[in-house]
This record gives sequence, C-alpha cells and structure tokens, in this order.
Amino acid sequence: MKRRITRQLQLGSVFIGGDAPVSVQSMTNTRTDDAAATLKQIKELAAVGCDVIRCAVPDMPAAQALREIVAQSPIPVIADIHFDYKLALAAIDAGVNGLRLNPGIKNIPIRIGVNAGSLPKDLLEKYGHPTAEALVEAAWRHIHILEELDYRNIKISLKAHDVPLTIAAYRLLAAQCDYPLHVGITEAGTVNSGIIKSAVGIGTLLAEGIGDTIRVSLTGDPVNEVKVAYNILKALGLRDY
Repeated sequence: MKRRITRQLQLGSVFIGGDAPVSVQSMTNTRTDDAAATLKQIKELAAVGCDVIRCAVPDMPAAQALREIVAQSPIPVIADIHFDYKLALAAIDAGVNGLRLNPGIKNIPIRIGVNAGSLPKDLLEKYGHPTAEALVEAAWRHIHILEELDYRNIKISLKAHDVPLTIAAYRLLAAQCDYPLHVGITEAGTVNSGIIKSAVGIGTLLAEGIGDTIRVSLTGDPVNEVKVAYNILKALGLRDY
C-alpha cells in the first residue's frame, strides 16, 4: 500500500513520517502526578505494542512528576499541555520527547491539533459551521506561525466527532503539505461505537496512504485503544504487530 511521502520527525526512539511504519499512540488516564500509577499504565500499554504515550499535564505537580515518568518509561512520552507555557517549560526540563505547545526554545516535535469543536469564531462565521476547509485554514494559521520562526519539526491533527468531516479535512490538508499527520476521531466513544467510527475513519485515510501516526480514542482502559489500532493496521497490511 503506497503512502504519501512526508517529512520525518523523531519522538525519542520512534520515527514518524518518511518511510517509518505508522505508529500507534495512546494516552494515560491516570493522574500524572502519581508517577507510579502512570508508569504502571504506560508499561501495560507498551506491552501490547503502544509506540508513543501522551500524558496530561494540568498543573505543576504533574509537570514535575514527568521527570521520573520519562526516565522510566519504555516508550517516548508526549506532554499534553493547554495554555500554560510555564508547564511546557517544566515538561521540557523534565525531558519529554514531544509537546503539544510551542516551546520555542528546543527542537522537539510539536503537534498542531485542530478540533471541529473549538474552531476560531471568525472561521465559524466565515464557513457557517465546521467544515473541512475551516479545519484546514485553522491548521495553516498555526503552521505559518511556526514556519515564520523557521520551525518545521511539527505534526498535525484535524479531528472531529463526524467521520466524513474528519476524512475530508485530512484529504484536503494532505494535498497541501508534506508534514506528518496524526490521525484519529475525536472522542470516538465506547468500545463498540468507537471501534466502528475509528475503523471507518482512520482505516479509510490509511487505505489512501494518509496518516503517519494514529490514536484510537475509546472510553475506558487505554489498552483497548492500542489493540484496536493494531487491528486496523493489520487489516490494511501496514503492521504485523
């Protein structure tokens, strides 16, 4: 199966994009400031094949716990941070392998994430409702900011609850850039409904060669996310394990 050619970036020991295999990501649902519980879950996820793990960092105790988590994690750790640059700097200092906020000072991969449920008001007014074009335009705003700073170590996600909208948005962006794409369906839901939505949405894009790393978002134990992701990849002949 032929995949689109993208730039390659590195998250710790894992390569994303280029000729690297499609990687599987998940997210811990423990309290990150509880390093022991978080590490236990990370190791459980790694045991079923998770390639990259994301940890929420809502406060400084969580950021400080990352040092122990990163040091003992068997897979690369991404810090999931919203709004507070001080937490981003603390996470960088703790040695995380990736970040969802522009750190501005170190060349670690940054994920630009656009969600249909939180589009800028002016784009909602321009398009009337969340559309593929609105998602892509929102993404380019952030991409241009980083490119103007000569920073291109980025990957991009365009997510929505709506599967056709998600597919259309990724198709549109894939035709416009060569950045690696993180593919998933926002809050896909419980195991049954989530598996169906993710298999259709993620599977369609992967079958078209679009997608460099994926996350299946399911309610409950994140181990199920990794197992479902691998089943999707296996069905398309993209990963054996």
